[in-house]
Amino acid sequence: MIFTVEVDVSDVMQENAYFYVDDETRCGFLIDPGAQASELLKTIARENFTIEKILLTHGHYDHIGAVNEIQRALNIPVCMGKGGKFYATDTFNNGSKFFGQGIILDDVTILDGAEIVSSANPAFKLEVIFAPGHTLDGTIYYSAKDSVAFVGDTIFFGGHGRTDLAGGSERDLMDTIRNKVFSLPDETRLLCGHGASTTVAVEKVRPWYRQMSASTSLSSKIAKISLSLVLAGL
Repeated sequence: MIFTVEVDVSDVMQENAYFYVDDETRCGFLIDPGAQASELLKTIARENFTIEKILLTHGHYDHIGAVNEIQRALNIPVCMGKGGKFYATDTFNNGSKFFGQGIILDDVTILDGAEIVSSANPAFKLEVIFAPGHTLDGTIYYSAKDSVAFVGDTIFFGGHGRTDLAGGSERDLMDTIRNKVFSLPDETRLLCGHGASTTVAVEKVRPWYRQMSASTSLSSKIAKISLSLVLAGL
């Protein structure tokens, strides 16, 4: 079961928080609780969910704003990708400083495994795909069984995540999209951090991908030429 709650972040934007819950046990995971902790906790109680872990696709403030309150209420782990503490412990890097929030996550687990497995039903699980580019700690959670990937701000309906914030890299994002997102089956539904969902098949033929791919390829060629000139002593 996938249950989406669109939350309002600081009256600035809306963000998609997702419940990924096993139909049989009603146990599962909460992905990217960006704001409105009380509303998300009400949803958990109303739907009789047991949330085993909070999973973060990345550490920007609009994806972590409700984490501390929910973690305290449920006493559960919070999981982030490699590089997550760069954002969890710094209000400049996670962006909350600029919106008067000052969000710090003190108790996070940095993922080093390939899967997140439900303790209630070991057959219910998510593959962990490290996906840098939008941020250093970008992480995608993929279910082959349900043909769905929680992609955060790596890719959107008709576009891709920005790379001009702390830890962002256009080259890394292009590599992530080309080799990790677009290597998933075409029918995979991409559940994005903001806005509507999309699929691999739809996005891989969009003009933005061709343009970004061409731009990144040109930058790579220029970098190789520059390196060759340096090595040649020119």
